Amino acid sequence: MEMASSAKWFAVALVFITVILLRVIRGRRMAAAPASEKPPPPVVNGFTLLGLLPRLLTMDLRTKINCLHDKYGSVFTVSPFGLTNVTFLIGPEVQSHFFQGLESEINHGNLLEFLVPMFGQEIGQGVDAATRTEQSRFYLDALKQSKLRRHLDPMLQEVESYFGKWGLEGEVDLKHEFEELLMLISSRCLLGKEVREKMFDEFYKLFRDVENGLNMISVFFPYIPIPANRRRDKARLKLIELLSGTVRSRKSSPSVEEDVLQRLIDSKYKDGRSTTETEVAGMIIALIFGGKHTSSLASTWTGACLLTHPKFLAAASQEQKEIMMKYEEKIEYDALLEMNTLHNCIKEALRLNPPTTMLVRKALKHFTVRTRQGQEYGIPKGHTLASPIIQNNYLPYIYKDPEVYDPDRFGPIRQEDVVGGKFSYTSFGGGRHFCSGDAYAYMQVKVIWSHLLNNFDLKLLSPYPKTDWSKLIPEPQGNMMVSYKRRQLLG
Repeated sequence: MEMASSAKWFAVALVFITVILLRVIRGRRMAAAPASEKPPPPVVNGFTLLGLLPRLLTMDLRTKINCLHDKYGSVFTVSPFGLTNVTFLIGPEVQSHFFQGLESEINHGNLLEFLVPMFGQEIGQGVDAATRTEQSRFYLDALKQSKLRRHLDPMLQEVESYFGKWGLEGEVDLKHEFEELLMLISSRCLLGKEVREKMFDEFYKLFRDVENGLNMISVFFPYIPIPANRRRDKARLKLIELLSGTVRSRKSSPSVEEDVLQRLIDSKYKDGRSTTETEVAGMIIALIFGGKHTSSLASTWTGACLLTHPKFLAAASQEQKEIMMKYEEKIEYDALLEMNTLHNCIKEALRLNPPTTMLVRKALKHFTVRTRQGQEYGIPKGHTLASPIIQNNYLPYIYKDPEVYDPDRFGPIRQEDVVGGKFSYTSFGGGRHFCSGDAYAYMQVKVIWSHLLNNFDLKLLSPYPKTDWSKLIPEPQGNMMVSYKRRQLLG
């Protein structure tokens, strides 16, 4: 039974490689020889993988990658029986082209095709590269830091209302609580008051059906008519219809709202064309999908880390007391910017538990990488490239005692990610592919944990959660039960 379970997790661990295999088999074969004088990376072929199988079956995903890293170095190609070539890039020294390369040199190719039936043919991977780049610009403008101040009051209202329903003391599954709360925040800040106040229950039910359409089978075969995919497609069409009605109503209204939905409605392409109702609806669905998951998981992992590390829980709590005194017991935007201890606690939780295991791209042109040890390799055109965040975030020559939760590593004295060089910390991507919503995500998590630290005494009842590697987006396994006791206000 144990071996069967291990085999299952091994299959899950290689899901990205399997997806890549299917995409490459369907696509054009790689050029036979690299147009480079530099030698190609060492190859882990199918027979080598079979030889390593007994060891790999007993390891989690990060340990599997670490095993290959130790044996083959920071650049190696996994080539199962010559059917496909996936080149792993480990360490900031070999990441520059991965994150900075032009779209014409390196992009996602068809690796993310499984997202098209979730968000629609009108956005993201469903459109050409030029249109996709412009839509990314719309996201950047809607979520840029100078506009985040407007989201604070709506976030606070949702947070205070949600936790106001807790009793004087009790027990809750914090993972479930954060999932619900982040959906409420997303609906108010991203969707607007119309959906939040009048259509939230309907939207939430439909959105869950779209979310549940992301499964192992749909990643391999996005359009196969299994029940989950049929529910996904039906729900997406209803969501598009629901959101399109809201967009039409806003366009005919003389008043202008101050939210992300409105900014996407007002966005224009370089040729002067306005975004369509369907495009706006698709972009909002994609934005909520990415933002809700990231912030919910970040909130949960931050809680797990703080509640098992009294030193940092005390430091974060003390910072809250000082800031609340300075700002007269009010959470203001400038106060959030001063929560450096809490920021580092969140950042460290995301180093240990990044929102995704690895980032993938397709090499459209040959390029060369130089490792930390001075070795140079020619990466052939056609290779799929994998940057495993779960390995890069644990490199001991960058992060001291990388297995240890230590937010002080990001403090002004050590700044390990800065000293380590560009692309040492990539939980939110980097370069041209840096996540446009990172500041928004930090803001949400800070608002939530600032409120909790100021109003409740919390105790983790469950063991520190293991990572559920069976999910395409890894998350804490099982429930995270916490006891709470509300602090009484002094008269």
